[in-house]
Amino acid sequence: MLLKIEEPNQSGILRRHKFAAGIDFGTTNSLIASVKEGEARVLLDSENRGILPSIVNYASGELLVGHNAKERAKIESKNTIFSIKRLVGRSFDDIQNCYPLLPYTLKKGESGLPILETNQGDKSPVEISSEILKVLGKRAEERLGGELSGVVITVPAYFDDIQRMCIKNAANLAGLRVLRLLNEPTAAALAYGLDSGREGVIAVYDLGGGTFDISILRLSKGVFEVLATMGDSALGGDDFDNLVAEYFQAKANLKGKLSSEQKRELLDIAIDAKTRLSYVDFVEVSIFGWIGTFTCEEFNALIQPLVKKTLILCSKALKDAEVDISRVIEVVMVGGSTRIPLVLQMVGDFLNCVPLTSINPDETVAIGAAIQADLLVGNRSDLEVLLLDVIPLSLGIETVGGVVEKIIPRNTIVPVARAQEFTTYKNAQTAMTIHVVQGEREMADGCRSLARFTLKKIPSMTAGAAKIRVIYQVDADGLLSVTATEKSSGVKADIQVKPSYGLGYTEAISMLKDSVINAKEDADARAFAEQRVAARGIIEALVAAMKADAEVLLSSEEKKHLSCQIQKLITLCDNGNASEIERGIKELDKASQKFASSRIEQSIRSVLLGHSIDDI
Repeated sequence: MLLKIEEPNQSGILRRHKFAAGIDFGTTNSLIASVKEGEARVLLDSENRGILPSIVNYASGELLVGHNAKERAKIESKNTIFSIKRLVGRSFDDIQNCYPLLPYTLKKGESGLPILETNQGDKSPVEISSEILKVLGKRAEERLGGELSGVVITVPAYFDDIQRMCIKNAANLAGLRVLRLLNEPTAAALAYGLDSGREGVIAVYDLGGGTFDISILRLSKGVFEVLATMGDSALGGDDFDNLVAEYFQAKANLKGKLSSEQKRELLDIAIDAKTRLSYVDFVEVSIFGWIGTFTCEEFNALIQPLVKKTLILCSKALKDAEVDISRVIEVVMVGGSTRIPLVLQMVGDFLNCVPLTSINPDETVAIGAAIQADLLVGNRSDLEVLLLDVIPLSLGIETVGGVVEKIIPRNTIVPVARAQEFTTYKNAQTAMTIHVVQGEREMADGCRSLARFTLKKIPSMTAGAAKIRVIYQVDADGLLSVTATEKSSGVKADIQVKPSYGLGYTEAISMLKDSVINAKEDADARAFAEQRVAARGIIEALVAAMKADAEVLLSSEEKKHLSCQIQKLITLCDNGNASEIERGIKELDKASQKFASSRIEQSIRSVLLGHSIDDI
């Protein structure tokens, strides 16, 4: 939430203009924009080019970034890194499975994260990303004529905590102060909304080089509210390129392992063919001795399943937003891959409206980020803008029995802070493990584990007496912090959640799909777990009470009957269902009523013993 606050009677005082910029850090290309003379514009390099290819070359003893690095790709492919955004925050194994045609060499680093081998040494995705951001930052300072006060960097809406943290770390390495990470669809909506003045529900369809996002937003009087968001952090123009490259490889009958140079050449030819087919009906292709024709029909047949996958996500986003397709007044197209005619046609047919293409799809996100940066450094006093983003998946905590208690539900507006109180399960319990999970299932083993930490030095009390307040805070960048505090003593523990690697498309979507498919089973599992926890608590308390007083207060027959009922409930906990355990609890409660009454009477007598009525 962004609120503009000014001191009384200060609006007329001339304030020094601060330099700020918005960065669209893209898989294929990156841009930087800034507000100059009231207008957000993409900043150009010395050769008047706005786009910077997201490519880094490490081979020649000097570091090359952008266009110069791209030119070296064909002859130094093993040391020319492209599509680095796809590697940020993801595991080595995940990358190997998804992108077998990468021409550069990767190895598994610590915690399973990827390391890229270059002639200038091992490099992490964060280090490589920082080189691209460094060039953009330098361009901005040269064009603006001063030091940047800060930048807003855009990220896909479905980037998780570790991926967002990696982008922040890369910016810090580049010497940039990050004002905020902004979801790419929200940045596009900001640029579009301010430009057009329209109000209503719109869809932002963002298909870039490496990622896809669909966001359903409501625009109203300067308020940008994200109603729902869906995405695939491993679907974009790169996947179209790989499909075309594999198609050409089969057509040319190229068998066996390709060299890095051949892989690079194959991809370049595929990219060129894809680009030209946006304007012509067919292209002539020549590769490794094979010459052939590649038509729009062939290209469309290859990519249609992937475009359909984006429309399935669009449908899910609309359902989450509780918005009928008929209420969508316009669809904003973002990302270079939206130039493909088939994409425009299928999206328009699905949403029943002509996609907006008046704004350059390559520049929209950077322009929106620039407007946001200008606001955050305090340059705009004439504009009130409120941005409301949402979290894509629920955040919860594991409780006794493996049950998940959702603390922040999915599609909650951020920034947000939510708190709940919990207590100890056993007598004299002095520590509690906080297990942070993400997902929509009712049981912890069906969700994604984000972090564990332990709250220690809880005062020794009877079970249920301690009050532990757990606070979940998600900041404007979508990063989660968790704090646990025992209220009577003030002991505290906290953590900032940093998962071991990024959440892929399959995991993210399956979390949502499985929660629907398994809704009944999950409800039954939760009910069973809760009843079993309740039963075990009763059994533990009753066994302790019998150990202390059964010999005095119960006959041998009564003790035998009560022990039999306890054993029956223990058996139900192992083999019964929720309703059977619930009945068992009631039967044990009935069987133990006389014993409980006798213990209460004994306690009262011990309190009264030796005291007169007047004392009492």
